Amino acid sequence: MGGLKDELLKAIWHAFTALDLDRSGKVSKSQLKVLSHNLCTVLKVPHDPVALEEHFRDDDEGPVSNQGYMPYLNKFILEKVQDNFDKIEFNRMCWTLCVKKNLTKSLLLIAEDDAFKVWVIFNFLSEDKYPLIIVPEEIEYLLKKLTEAMGGGWQQEQFEHYKINFDDNKDGLSAWELIELIGNGQFSKGMDRQTVSMAINEVFNELILDVLKQGYMMKKGHKRKNWTERWFVLKPNIISYYVSEDLKDKKGDIVLDENCCVESLPDKDGKKCLFLIKCFEKTFEISASDKKKKQEWIQAIHSTVHLLKLGSPPPHKEARQRRKELRRKLLAEQEELERQMKALQTANEDKQQELESVRKKLEEAASRAADEEKKRLQTQAELQTRFSTELEREKLIRQQMEEQVAQKSSELEQYLQRVRELEDMYLKLQEALEDERQARQDEETVRKLQARLLEEESSKRAELERWHLAQQQAIQTTEAEKQELEQQRVLKEQALQEAMAQLEQLELERKQALEQYEGVKKKLEMATNMTKSWKDKVAHHEGLIRLIEPGSKNPHLITNWGPAAFTQAELEEREKSWKEKKTTE
Repeated sequence: MGGLKDELLKAIWHAFTALDLDRSGKVSKSQLKVLSHNLCTVLKVPHDPVALEEHFRDDDEGPVSNQGYMPYLNKFILEKVQDNFDKIEFNRMCWTLCVKKNLTKSLLLIAEDDAFKVWVIFNFLSEDKYPLIIVPEEIEYLLKKLTEAMGGGWQQEQFEHYKINFDDNKDGLSAWELIELIGNGQFSKGMDRQTVSMAINEVFNELILDVLKQGYMMKKGHKRKNWTERWFVLKPNIISYYVSEDLKDKKGDIVLDENCCVESLPDKDGKKCLFLIKCFEKTFEISASDKKKKQEWIQAIHSTVHLLKLGSPPPHKEARQRRKELRRKLLAEQEELERQMKALQTANEDKQQELESVRKKLEEAASRAADEEKKRLQTQAELQTRFSTELEREKLIRQQMEEQVAQKSSELEQYLQRVRELEDMYLKLQEALEDERQARQDEETVRKLQARLLEEESSKRAELERWHLAQQQAIQTTEAEKQELEQQRVLKEQALQEAMAQLEQLELERKQALEQYEGVKKKLEMATNMTKSWKDKVAHHEGLIRLIEPGSKNPHLITNWGPAAFTQAELEEREKSWKEKKTTE
């Protein structure tokens, strides 16, 4: 719903701006009432004139700004909008309000209806900030789509030249500048008006009306079973078919959902390039003009159903969102780069200020050194003046006291020698002071450098300690895992040895059992042979002794030795045979 609201606001912004005749940013309340009534009509929202009066009830009878109108627009109109209104009618109403003020028809090579479609496309591709503009990337995308629809070749060099001449003070074009760019034929040279109009209409159908594919195909009827040519229009959730491509006489819809599917059919009944669209309630049999068209329609319908299953928007809307997100990402990266550049510039300025401060300190130090040198020279000049005076006085004294020159010449020589030593000491003292001052400055510089190096060394040492600790932990963990694996290996080897020993024991027992089985088998065979020969002898002589065999279920006779091994009938038979033998003897 948020995307629909943003799209509606763009067209309403054009209408509000058109009503602002003196470009003051405000519109009279009477005009806003008319605008609100028209918006409620085309958006199919119940109009409440009392709410408008209540919202603007104040003592100020003057015009209302865009910011003042937005709360009413959001609360009483946009929040009540459902997706059941005619978007073309809504855009046409806003276009009617702003076209007379902004469009110069005499300079255009396209019709007003084509200019309206370009205006609607502009609102779709423009940025989500006001005043509305379309950036060069979206201009290039639109011009490429138009050129492709006209069947021409894209001239990248021509567009690059256009971008070079683009005004650096502007981030993009307004709607009217875009209409002028397309209408003056700069990027459609060699194309007639009809071709340009058809290209604008094709791009308008794709981007605004969400037409994914359209064209003539044959459709088989559900009742008469006859084939009729229809103009099919594929949208994200429906396929509509019309009598012709002017879309005036609509014959029906094929509602698509995630359960629909499309299948290719073999040629039959004289019809070729057949495919089937299976929906929940009905099945539609379609015949394309050729195999390429058939494959294109099958792929387009399959992609549409797949998008319905994923709940994704149409491809051109998803591509527009990706382009906007990419531009936002590039803008964020550019802002971050500018922020880093400003930070570097600030750091550079701080360094410059620091260097300037050091330079001033050096100049002050040089000034102090010059003052001290001046004082030293002045002191030396005073000393020289004093020495000259004393020398003159000595000359006078020498002239006056020539007789004492000889006596005090040695003292004078010593005194002069002492003066020279004092001068040398004074010069050395000045040099030592200068060296000491320079050494202090160097020491201060070295001390700061050492402090910085110590801080860096401390941070590096702490980092090395962390790395060392992490490495020790990793080594300990590896050692523990290694010991555990070694223990598991030893246990597995022991278990394997025990299993091998058990297997050998079982093999030995099997061999012994096999030998015992062979012995028992041989004994059984011998016993069987002996029993057979003994049974034959007993049966031959028919003695009283009989082999023990499974008895019958009849009652057994009892002898002195226990249960008899013969029955009563056998006993009677044998008695009869004995009597016959005695009779014959």
